[in-house]
Amino acid sequence: MGTARGTSAGKSDIAFALLAALLLLALNACAGFPQLANPAGDNDSLLQLVEVRDLLAGQGWFDLHQYRMGLEGGFVMHWSRLLDAPLALAILAVSALTGSTALAEQIVQIVWPALQFFLAMFFIIRAARAFAGAHAVLPAAVVGGAALYYIGIFSPGALDHHNVQLMLTLASLALLLEAPTHRSAAFVAGICATLTLAIGMESAPYAGALGAVVALLFLGNRDGERLIARDFGLGVAGVSALVFVTTIPVSSWGQAQCDTFSVVQFAVTGLAGAGLAAIASLRAANATAARRLISFGLLAVTLALVVVLLFPQCLAAPYAHLDPRLQQMWLGHIEEAQSIVQLVSDDPARVVARFATPLVAIVLMALRLGHGGWRRQDSLVGALLIVAVLVSAWEVRGSTFSIAFAVIPLSAWIAKWRQQAETSPSSGSMLRMAAAWLISVNAIWSGAAQAASSAFETGAPAGDASIDAPCNSKASFAALGAMTPTTVLAISNLGSPILAFTGHRVFAGPYHRNVAGNLLVFDALLGSAADAKAIVESHHVGLVALCRGNTESRLFAAKAPDGFLAGLMRGSVPDWLEPVAGTRGTPLELYRVKSSG
Repeated sequence: MGTARGTSAGKSDIAFALLAALLLLALNACAGFPQLANPAGDNDSLLQLVEVRDLLAGQGWFDLHQYRMGLEGGFVMHWSRLLDAPLALAILAVSALTGSTALAEQIVQIVWPALQFFLAMFFIIRAARAFAGAHAVLPAAVVGGAALYYIGIFSPGALDHHNVQLMLTLASLALLLEAPTHRSAAFVAGICATLTLAIGMESAPYAGALGAVVALLFLGNRDGERLIARDFGLGVAGVSALVFVTTIPVSSWGQAQCDTFSVVQFAVTGLAGAGLAAIASLRAANATAARRLISFGLLAVTLALVVVLLFPQCLAAPYAHLDPRLQQMWLGHIEEAQSIVQLVSDDPARVVARFATPLVAIVLMALRLGHGGWRRQDSLVGALLIVAVLVSAWEVRGSTFSIAFAVIPLSAWIAKWRQQAETSPSSGSMLRMAAAWLISVNAIWSGAAQAASSAFETGAPAGDASIDAPCNSKASFAALGAMTPTTVLAISNLGSPILAFTGHRVFAGPYHRNVAGNLLVFDALLGSAADAKAIVESHHVGLVALCRGNTESRLFAAKAPDGFLAGLMRGSVPDWLEPVAGTRGTPLELYRVKSSG
């Protein structure tokens, strides 16, 4: 009977998630999949596509150089092949069916994010069911679908790692919630938690939080959590070893990298996972609460010593060693890297949109704790939610996770008032249920905040939507793409689209490892025309690309009003450049470097 109910619930959850994914596809199809023609500055997804193309063109599995960006010879990216592999295989498979690589790329750009949306929705629904019962499934489907749509990482063309990382973290959470009744769930949860870390270090706080909660639950409840802790630890240790040997060449096994999966992350995850599994397996280490406490204390000290003694450089802030000019002119203006303090000052409406539902969810969890009804489910959900909110207060990119995690307690809240409205129908109970629905939908907060912000704005100029001012659309690069490949001098915001839409190479791109290339562009664009000419000649630049409407261009012009870029924007073209016919007055203006001969 229980198995039948479980099978029926699983089918129902799949159906809800599939319906949400199909609705998302239908909405994008009705709009004509505009993101494919206008990626709207999604540099990471464009460069991800470039890396997949490079892999398919024969670049080595272990060779993570981006040869067409940076100084001559390129630079090594910090991304993982774990994401390149399924995308490359999907493009190969669809190409074989359609006979067109270009069409295959477009299909994968549509299907891949939709698949991640379906899986994320399924795991949100499963987590809500495990957290609050069957009555939370419908709210999770509605509120979760709206939340995932709002955060924008599942739009067509979104090939970068953010949607996969969120999906895997939700999978790990849902599996741990179900682990007491599903034997293999904890093992798979450990696999998912490690994979999301291996794909990108942004998810390290969430993988670490889940591991810490598993250990604490085992510390307080040996009999109920021992097998869960053991299996989770085995999953973490096993996959960390597998990732290490399959994505890192033997020659680099001893090289510590703090921003990507390397010997540092392998040492920490492998030791933590194996240590957790060993403590859970050895009765001498777990027979009593005191022994478990001592065992976990020794494991924690060992992990700390490994990091402090062997990899102290990884204790610094992620961008602590970045060149000061890059911190000021680049990192300080990346929206997803801004703190809540910056957002309050620059865009209060966005603060409301990004933090409202997570904070409401935290209040709901606090009320549950205050009423003395705390459960293991609350520990898992609460820990992830609090960590995500703290991360998003430091860097707003964390709100992508906190908004999704908030769906689970919000769905339980709605389910509570739905049940009360059903059992004791009254105008009061109906109003409370309606209020719970409205408060839980992130888009409503966003719309209200935006409306309030607009009401206080006066004299704001109306934009011309017909002009691609920031040079975000594929069409803006058509003229450049038709020209013989050369090196293009351009701002970093144009780096990824130039690589994706043309055969040219560039110096700058919004990636922290590309220090030399970005600084070279700073010197050229902020310096005098003579400085720019010297750089152009020494690095064999063939074209200069100018996008007047891009925020980065305006920032550079304001920083150095007498510089080369500012002069170009005023129409002052040095004698060593000539405008490319047909591009003057277009969003992307091109200038050809005259031959010195």
